[in-house]
Amino acid sequence: MSRAEKPATTPATPPATIRARFESKFPRGLIIRLIAYLFVGHLFAFFVYLLFVLGGQNQ
Repeated sequence: MSRAEKPATTPATPPATIRARFESKFPRGLIIRLIAYLFVGHLFAFFVYLLFVLGGQNQ
């Protein structure tokens, strides 16, 4: 008698959380720096925009 061979399957791993998957791709320090640079960059852009708006009113 021959036994029917079953295809080799890997054991199912529990689905990782979104945060765990995200942190495995990007280190935490990179995320913090990215958020800080985006915030500071937008703040600087707003300041430059404000300078142009206020400078345009004085003409």
